[in-house]
Amino acid sequence: MVAAAARRAQPVSRVVPVLSAAEAVKLVPTGATVSVSSSSGLGCPDAVLAALGARFVADGEGGDLTLLHPIAAGDMYGIDGIDHLTSPGQIRRVIAGSYPSGPSSAVPPRIVTLIEEGAIEAYNIPSGILFQLHRTAAVGQPGVLTEVGMDTFMDPRRNGGRMNARTTEDIVEVVQFDGREWLYLRSILVDVAIIRATTADEFGNLTSEDEGAPLGVLDQALAAHNNGGVVIAQVKRLAKGRTLPAQSVRVPGIVVDAIVVAPDQLQTTQTVLLPEAAGHYRSPVSELELAPWGPEKVVARRASQELRDGEAVNLGFGISALVPRILLEEGLDGFVTWVIEQGAVGGVPFLGFQFGCAQNPDALLPSPDQFTYLQGGGFDRALLSFLEVDGEGNVNVSRLNAKPHVTAGVGGFVDITSRAKRIVFSGYFTAGAQLEIEGGRVVIAKEGKHQRFVQQVQHVTFSGRRARELGQEVIFITERCVIRSLPDGLTVTEIAPGISVTRDIVGQTSLHLKISPELHQMDPRLFLPGPMELTLRERSA
Repeated sequence: MVAAAARRAQPVSRVVPVLSAAEAVKLVPTGATVSVSSSSGLGCPDAVLAALGARFVADGEGGDLTLLHPIAAGDMYGIDGIDHLTSPGQIRRVIAGSYPSGPSSAVPPRIVTLIEEGAIEAYNIPSGILFQLHRTAAVGQPGVLTEVGMDTFMDPRRNGGRMNARTTEDIVEVVQFDGREWLYLRSILVDVAIIRATTADEFGNLTSEDEGAPLGVLDQALAAHNNGGVVIAQVKRLAKGRTLPAQSVRVPGIVVDAIVVAPDQLQTTQTVLLPEAAGHYRSPVSELELAPWGPEKVVARRASQELRDGEAVNLGFGISALVPRILLEEGLDGFVTWVIEQGAVGGVPFLGFQFGCAQNPDALLPSPDQFTYLQGGGFDRALLSFLEVDGEGNVNVSRLNAKPHVTAGVGGFVDITSRAKRIVFSGYFTAGAQLEIEGGRVVIAKEGKHQRFVQQVQHVTFSGRRARELGQEVIFITERCVIRSLPDGLTVTEIAPGISVTRDIVGQTSLHLKISPELHQMDPRLFLPGPMELTLRERSA
């Protein structure tokens, strides 16, 4: 009797099964709504996605899926992500913040081809809103009321986030509440969450010590678990039960149903592990490459002149990503705190397809928390890119029919710009121009074939009208001029040496650009190699 009582007094622990990827994906039912945590190659549970695709090919099970991807899953540089699931019939609908973009526009990701051919339903919804929808689903709230995306492609009075003609359902509505107009998105119940971490213990507790960012793993897990669904976690290694530091656990084992160990999972694109991106230690910034000399560096230098000492600045992909390297070259590293949507705060964001990770970050926030900060406009300035700009000040970064397969989506762009106080857009004045910087002057060897300042953008990713209503400060920096969005229209305020206003600016756009009566030449130091002795003015209140 005593022995039996002692046995009953022992705690009963819920050991989470460790399964092969092929075994784990049998938990995904046909017709399920599946949420996947990833940001291109960063944090992608690729082994599980590959097994899910293989299962459908083998026996037809695990198809007719609705996929939720707050940020893109897969990078097309060895991590296929969502492309594993593109056999005919496996995907019915996909709702994503962004999509993979391949190494060559001639060979697009298969998911992009399916969207462009109308083979599946597809929506592009800003990443921050998708994370919010997971939180509302987890707690049983009806949906999200937001002003993010108002008067952009997400507004149902424009595209409603739909990406092709096959996609007809309105998942975004315009509603009146408390005397104001809002966009409303209903919660989406999640059946399965496929997430990734670094280490799992025997009881399913998950840590992310080797990840470049934890992304939204907890919110996605809760959205599935709290609705009676399944949570599958891919990890690099397994630890003994309850040996992981409690402060380090990102997802508690009580919401995890299966563990898949993939010891060779990459930290991010073509990267096994950058310890300095995961916060293991701080590496010398001298190891980072500086921006190479050329027109992009000129644009990045001019963008850096907009910064103020002590600012918190959101950084986007493209030319803007070079700006931290400009400050590094000028001896100003640390004068600005960089913030990127995946979760890094501080440090120096990496370039290329390692973007999303940062060297020596001060903090690695979960992406949903980072988007709370960004959507609320808590930062000082955003440095972003553009594809097209029109006379209303609308910006397109999400779709270009003239260049097939540009369907990567917006990611957090709309979340970031919705309430940003100051926005610096960087890009080329025309697309495809052959440019040189010689003798402190811009030389246009061959003009671009496509205008970027146009009568009407093909896709409204940023609303000029909303920007004026909110009093946002907006500036466009190109290799040949600086254009400011002023109350009476887009106005050229600075011109590069070697550039003709008539021939190279007015003559290369169908848009009526105003020319400031105080037009002046851009800082000549921008166009000369070597450090430019940049100084940052004091941060405004």
